[in-house]
Amino acid sequence: MTAVVIGLLFLPFMFLSPLLSLIPAIATAPVLVLVGVFMTQPLMKIDWKNFEEAIPAFLAVILVPLTYSITQGIIWGFLTYTIIKVFLGKGREVHWMLYIIDAFAILSLVAPLL
Repeated sequence: MTAVVIGLLFLPFMFLSPLLSLIPAIATAPVLVLVGVFMTQPLMKIDWKNFEEAIPAFLAVILVPLTYSITQGIIWGFLTYTIIKVFLGKGREVHWMLYIIDAFAILSLVAPLL
């Protein structure tokens, strides 16, 4: 349902996109900074004293701007979460789907090297 609504909302912009190009990039910069500030609010909800959650969250947050890639931040956040849980003997707490996601993440990291 969400995809249908979003698709319908994007339909008018297929025709209005030339109008959006009239807005200079410098005019959108303050809005992007504001969005970034709003995106930092969930960081307060992270239990920073629990390193099992803090290290993967920190890596995900810090690697996005350092690598210029949201994908890299998410991949390394997922991988470190799983690795920490497995090394602490809590591998059963990790959902089986995260192991599948980690396998695809490792594949995406290794594939460019092949």
